[in-house]
Amino acid sequence: MYPVIIDFGIINILGFEFHLAIYSFGLMLVVAFYSCYFLLNAELKILGYDEKLASDIIFWSAFGGILGAKIYYLIENIDRVLDSYDPLGMIFSGAGLVFLGGLTGSIICVSFVLKKNALPWLTFANIIGPLIFLGYAIGRLGCFLVGDDYGIPSKLPWAMSFPNGIPPTTTNIFSDLYPWIDISDFEPGLVTVHPTQLYEAIVCFLLFFLMWRYRKAPTLKDNLFFLYLFLAGVERFLIEFLRTNQKYVLDTFSGAQIISLIMVIVGLYFLKYPITNGAINSD
Repeated sequence: MYPVIIDFGIINILGFEFHLAIYSFGLMLVVAFYSCYFLLNAELKILGYDEKLASDIIFWSAFGGILGAKIYYLIENIDRVLDSYDPLGMIFSGAGLVFLGGLTGSIICVSFVLKKNALPWLTFANIIGPLIFLGYAIGRLGCFLVGDDYGIPSKLPWAMSFPNGIPPTTTNIFSDLYPWIDISDFEPGLVTVHPTQLYEAIVCFLLFFLMWRYRKAPTLKDNLFFLYLFLAGVERFLIEFLRTNQKYVLDTFSGAQIISLIMVIVGLYFLKYPITNGAINSD
Protein backbone atom coordinates (compact mmCIF):
# COMPACT_ATOMS: atom_id res chain seq x y z
CA MET A 1 0.00 0.00 0.00
CA TYR A 2 1.41 3.37 1.05
CA PRO A 3 3.58 3.00 4.17
CA VAL A 4 5.36 6.28 3.35
CA ILE A 5 3.38 9.39 2.40
CA ILE A 6 6.34 11.69 1.71
CA ASP A 7 10.00 10.67 1.71
CA PHE A 8 12.39 13.60 2.07
CA GLY A 9 15.43 11.33 1.87
CA ILE A 10 18.62 11.95 3.82
CA ILE A 11 18.66 15.32 5.55
CA ASN A 12 21.89 16.95 6.74
CA ILE A 13 21.64 19.55 9.49
CA LEU A 14 24.85 20.88 11.02
CA GLY A 15 26.70 17.73 10.04
CA PHE A 16 24.05 15.36 11.42
CA GLU A 17 22.45 13.12 8.83
CA PHE A 18 19.09 11.41 9.26
CA HIS A 19 16.36 9.97 7.10
CA LEU A 20 13.22 12.12 7.14
CA ALA A 21 9.86 10.74 6.03
CA ILE A 22 6.18 11.04 6.86
CA TYR A 23 4.80 7.56 7.51
CA SER A 24 1.14 6.82 6.87
CA PHE A 25 0.48 5.01 10.14
CA GLY A 26 2.07 7.76 12.22
CA LEU A 27 0.15 10.37 10.25
CA MET A 28 -3.14 8.55 10.85
CA LEU A 29 -2.40 8.35 14.58
CA VAL A 30 -1.87 12.12 14.65
CA VAL A 31 -5.09 12.66 12.69
CA ALA A 32 -6.94 10.34 15.07
CA PHE A 33 -5.77 12.07 18.24
CA TYR A 34 -6.31 15.59 16.85
CA SER A 35 -9.79 14.71 15.58
CA CYS A 36 -10.72 13.41 19.02
CA TYR A 37 -9.13 16.47 20.65
CA PHE A 38 -11.11 18.86 18.43
CA LEU A 39 -14.45 17.26 19.29
CA LEU A 40 -13.63 16.71 22.97
CA ASN A 41 -12.46 20.31 23.39
CA ALA A 42 -15.64 21.64 21.76
CA GLU A 43 -17.79 19.44 24.00
CA LEU A 44 -15.95 20.44 27.19
CA LYS A 45 -16.23 24.14 26.30
CA ILE A 46 -20.00 23.77 26.06
CA LEU A 47 -20.02 22.11 29.49
CA GLY A 48 -17.87 24.90 30.96
CA TYR A 49 -14.66 22.98 31.67
CA ASP A 50 -11.13 24.36 31.43
CA GLU A 51 -9.78 24.34 27.86
CA LYS A 52 -6.53 22.74 29.03
CA LEU A 53 -8.42 19.67 30.22
CA ALA A 54 -9.04 18.32 26.71
CA SER A 55 -5.34 18.48 25.81
CA ASP A 56 -4.39 16.75 29.08
CA ILE A 57 -6.89 13.96 28.46
CA ILE A 58 -5.77 13.41 24.85
CA PHE A 59 -2.06 13.55 25.74
CA TRP A 60 -2.32 10.98 28.52
CA SER A 61 -4.70 8.89 26.46
CA ALA A 62 -2.10 8.78 23.68
CA PHE A 63 0.71 8.01 26.12
CA GLY A 64 -1.19 5.26 27.92
CA GLY A 65 -2.61 3.94 24.67
CA ILE A 66 0.75 3.50 22.94
CA LEU A 67 2.39 2.07 26.07
CA GLY A 68 -0.48 -0.33 26.77
CA ALA A 69 -0.70 -1.40 23.12
CA LYS A 70 3.00 -2.23 23.04
CA ILE A 71 2.95 -4.12 26.37
CA TYR A 72 -0.04 -6.22 25.25
CA TYR A 73 1.71 -7.02 21.96
CA LEU A 74 4.92 -8.06 23.71
CA ILE A 75 3.04 -10.30 26.16
CA GLU A 76 1.01 -11.94 23.38
CA ASN A 77 4.09 -12.42 21.16
CA ILE A 78 6.77 -13.04 23.78
CA ASP A 79 8.09 -16.16 22.00
CA ARG A 80 8.47 -14.29 18.73
CA VAL A 81 10.23 -11.41 20.48
CA LEU A 82 12.70 -13.66 22.34
CA ASP A 83 13.44 -15.68 19.20
CA SER A 84 13.97 -12.58 17.08
CA TYR A 85 17.46 -11.65 15.89
CA ASP A 86 16.71 -8.13 17.15
CA PRO A 87 14.41 -8.31 20.22
CA LEU A 88 15.21 -4.73 21.27
CA GLY A 89 14.27 -3.57 17.81
CA MET A 90 10.86 -5.23 18.15
CA ILE A 91 10.35 -3.72 21.59
CA PHE A 92 11.16 -0.17 20.55
CA SER A 93 9.78 -0.26 17.00
CA GLY A 94 6.66 1.64 16.01
CA ALA A 95 5.02 -1.60 14.93
CA GLY A 96 3.27 -4.09 17.19
CA LEU A 97 0.50 -2.01 18.74
CA VAL A 98 -2.57 -3.92 19.95
CA PHE A 99 -5.75 -1.88 20.43
CA LEU A 100 -7.16 -3.75 23.44
CA GLY A 101 -3.93 -3.13 25.33
CA GLY A 102 -4.03 0.48 24.20
CA LEU A 103 -7.61 0.87 25.42
CA THR A 104 -6.62 -0.44 28.86
CA GLY A 105 -3.58 1.85 29.03
CA SER A 106 -5.63 4.87 27.97
CA ILE A 107 -8.36 4.21 30.53
CA ILE A 108 -5.79 3.91 33.34
CA CYS A 109 -3.94 7.11 32.41
CA VAL A 110 -7.09 9.18 31.80
CA SER A 111 -8.50 7.93 35.11
CA PHE A 112 -5.46 9.39 36.88
CA VAL A 113 -6.03 12.73 35.12
CA LEU A 114 -9.68 12.79 36.21
CA LYS A 115 -8.82 11.78 39.77
CA LYS A 116 -6.12 14.46 39.97
CA ASN A 117 -8.65 17.10 38.91
CA ALA A 118 -11.45 15.67 41.10
CA LEU A 119 -13.68 15.13 38.07
CA PRO A 120 -16.52 12.59 37.79
CA TRP A 121 -15.15 9.52 35.99
CA LEU A 122 -18.39 8.27 34.45
CA THR A 123 -19.41 11.70 33.15
CA PHE A 124 -16.18 11.98 31.19
CA ALA A 125 -16.22 8.32 30.15
CA ASN A 126 -19.62 8.97 28.56
CA ILE A 127 -18.23 11.97 26.67
CA ILE A 128 -15.14 10.09 25.50
CA GLY A 129 -16.86 6.78 24.64
CA PRO A 130 -18.04 7.69 21.11
CA LEU A 131 -14.68 9.33 20.34
CA ILE A 132 -12.87 6.02 20.88
CA PHE A 133 -14.72 4.64 17.86
CA LEU A 134 -13.58 7.63 15.80
CA GLY A 135 -9.94 7.29 16.82
CA TYR A 136 -10.01 3.54 16.25
CA ALA A 137 -11.53 3.89 12.78
CA ILE A 138 -8.89 6.40 11.68
CA GLY A 139 -6.16 4.21 13.16
CA ARG A 140 -7.46 1.23 11.16
CA LEU A 141 -7.04 3.29 7.99
CA GLY A 142 -3.40 3.70 9.03
CA CYS A 143 -3.11 -0.08 9.42
CA PHE A 144 -4.54 -0.51 5.92
CA LEU A 145 -2.07 1.95 4.40
CA VAL A 146 0.95 0.12 5.85
CA GLY A 147 -0.49 -3.35 5.24
CA ASP A 148 -0.77 -4.40 8.87
CA ASP A 149 -3.50 -6.26 10.78
CA TYR A 150 -5.02 -7.77 7.66
CA GLY A 151 -7.24 -10.84 7.74
CA ILE A 152 -7.05 -14.49 6.76
CA PRO A 153 -6.61 -15.57 3.12
CA SER A 154 -9.66 -15.16 0.93
CA LYS A 155 -10.64 -15.40 -2.73
CA LEU A 156 -13.58 -13.02 -2.46
CA PRO A 157 -13.74 -10.35 -5.21
CA TRP A 158 -12.68 -7.57 -2.81
CA ALA A 159 -9.85 -9.54 -1.17
CA MET A 160 -6.45 -7.94 -1.70
CA SER A 161 -2.77 -8.64 -1.21
CA PHE A 162 -0.19 -6.58 0.67
CA PRO A 163 3.17 -7.29 -1.05
CA ASN A 164 4.88 -4.66 1.11
CA GLY A 165 2.80 -5.29 4.21
CA ILE A 166 4.00 -5.75 7.78
CA PRO A 167 4.52 -8.61 7.11
CA PRO A 168 3.81 -9.20 3.38
CA THR A 169 0.91 -11.49 2.49
CA THR A 170 2.88 -14.35 0.94
CA THR A 171 2.56 -18.09 1.33
CA ASN A 172 6.00 -18.20 2.96
CA ILE A 173 4.98 -15.65 5.58
CA PHE A 174 1.75 -17.48 6.37
CA SER A 175 3.61 -20.78 6.66
CA ASP A 176 6.23 -19.28 9.00
CA LEU A 177 4.16 -16.88 11.14
CA TYR A 178 0.63 -18.27 10.91
CA PRO A 179 1.01 -22.06 10.55
CA TRP A 180 -2.47 -22.61 11.99
CA ILE A 181 -4.04 -20.97 8.90
CA ASP A 182 -4.81 -23.22 5.94
CA ILE A 183 -3.36 -21.87 2.67
CA SER A 184 -3.54 -25.11 0.69
CA ASP A 185 -5.90 -23.53 -1.86
CA PHE A 186 -3.36 -20.85 -2.81
CA GLU A 187 -0.45 -21.05 -5.23
CA PRO A 188 3.03 -20.15 -3.88
CA GLY A 189 3.60 -16.40 -3.85
CA LEU A 190 1.26 -13.58 -2.97
CA VAL A 191 -1.96 -14.38 -1.13
CA THR A 192 -5.13 -12.29 -1.19
CA VAL A 193 -6.66 -11.66 2.23
CA HIS A 194 -9.68 -10.09 3.90
CA PRO A 195 -9.03 -6.32 4.27
CA THR A 196 -10.24 -6.46 7.86
CA GLN A 197 -8.77 -3.01 8.51
CA LEU A 198 -11.35 -1.54 6.12
CA TYR A 199 -14.15 -3.68 7.56
CA GLU A 200 -13.42 -2.29 11.02
CA ALA A 201 -12.93 1.28 9.81
CA ILE A 202 -16.33 1.30 8.08
CA VAL A 203 -18.17 -0.25 11.03
CA CYS A 204 -16.50 2.01 13.61
CA PHE A 205 -17.05 5.21 11.60
CA LEU A 206 -20.74 4.27 11.44
CA LEU A 207 -20.92 3.48 15.17
CA PHE A 208 -19.19 6.76 15.99
CA PHE A 209 -21.60 8.71 13.80
CA LEU A 210 -24.65 7.13 15.42
CA MET A 211 -23.39 7.49 18.99
CA TRP A 212 -22.25 11.08 18.47
CA ARG A 213 -25.48 12.07 16.72
CA TYR A 214 -27.67 10.67 19.49
CA ARG A 215 -25.34 11.31 22.45
CA LYS A 216 -27.82 13.75 24.05
CA ALA A 217 -30.76 11.34 23.90
CA PRO A 218 -32.17 10.84 27.43
CA THR A 219 -31.87 7.06 27.26
CA LEU A 220 -28.25 7.18 25.99
CA LYS A 221 -26.42 10.16 27.46
CA ASP A 222 -25.69 8.50 30.82
CA ASN A 223 -24.79 5.12 29.32
CA LEU A 224 -22.56 5.96 26.36
CA PHE A 225 -19.38 4.42 27.76
CA PHE A 226 -21.01 1.09 28.60
CA LEU A 227 -22.77 1.14 25.23
CA TYR A 228 -19.33 1.64 23.69
CA LEU A 229 -17.95 -1.35 25.64
CA PHE A 230 -20.81 -3.53 24.43
CA LEU A 231 -20.64 -2.48 20.77
CA ALA A 232 -16.83 -2.52 20.60
CA GLY A 233 -16.77 -5.94 22.23
CA VAL A 234 -19.26 -7.36 19.73
CA GLU A 235 -17.42 -5.79 16.78
CA ARG A 236 -14.01 -7.11 17.83
CA PHE A 237 -15.34 -10.55 18.77
CA LEU A 238 -16.85 -11.02 15.31
CA ILE A 239 -13.97 -9.58 13.28
CA GLU A 240 -11.51 -11.88 15.07
CA PHE A 241 -12.92 -14.82 13.13
CA LEU A 242 -11.47 -13.20 10.00
CA ARG A 243 -8.14 -12.13 11.53
CA THR A 244 -4.88 -14.05 11.67
CA ASN A 245 -4.64 -14.26 15.47
CA GLN A 246 -4.24 -17.81 16.75
CA LYS A 247 -7.41 -19.31 18.19
CA TYR A 248 -5.83 -21.02 21.20
CA VAL A 249 -8.87 -21.02 23.50
CA LEU A 250 -10.77 -24.27 22.77
CA ASP A 251 -9.17 -24.05 19.30
CA THR A 252 -11.94 -21.62 18.43
CA PHE A 253 -11.36 -18.28 20.16
CA SER A 254 -8.42 -15.89 20.35
CA GLY A 255 -7.28 -14.02 23.44
CA ALA A 256 -8.78 -10.85 21.98
CA GLN A 257 -12.16 -12.57 21.76
CA ILE A 258 -12.07 -13.49 25.45
CA ILE A 259 -11.37 -9.85 26.32
CA SER A 260 -14.12 -8.80 23.92
CA LEU A 261 -16.59 -11.10 25.68
CA ILE A 262 -15.67 -9.49 29.00
CA MET A 263 -16.32 -6.07 27.44
CA VAL A 264 -19.71 -7.26 26.19
CA ILE A 265 -20.69 -8.68 29.60
CA VAL A 266 -19.58 -5.56 31.52
CA GLY A 267 -21.30 -3.29 29.00
CA LEU A 268 -24.55 -5.26 29.12
CA TYR A 269 -24.54 -5.43 32.91
CA PHE A 270 -24.25 -1.68 33.38
CA LEU A 271 -26.71 -0.97 30.57
CA LYS A 272 -29.22 -3.13 32.43
CA TYR A 273 -28.24 -1.81 35.87
CA PRO A 274 -27.06 1.77 35.19
CA ILE A 275 -25.01 3.72 37.69
CA THR A 276 -26.93 6.67 39.11
CA ASN A 277 -25.52 9.08 41.68
CA GLY A 278 -22.51 6.85 42.21
CA ALA A 279 -24.59 3.72 42.92
CA ILE A 280 -25.81 0.84 40.78
CA ASN A 281 -29.53 1.00 40.11
CA SER A 282 -30.84 -2.58 40.24
CA ASP A 283 -34.53 -1.71 40.08
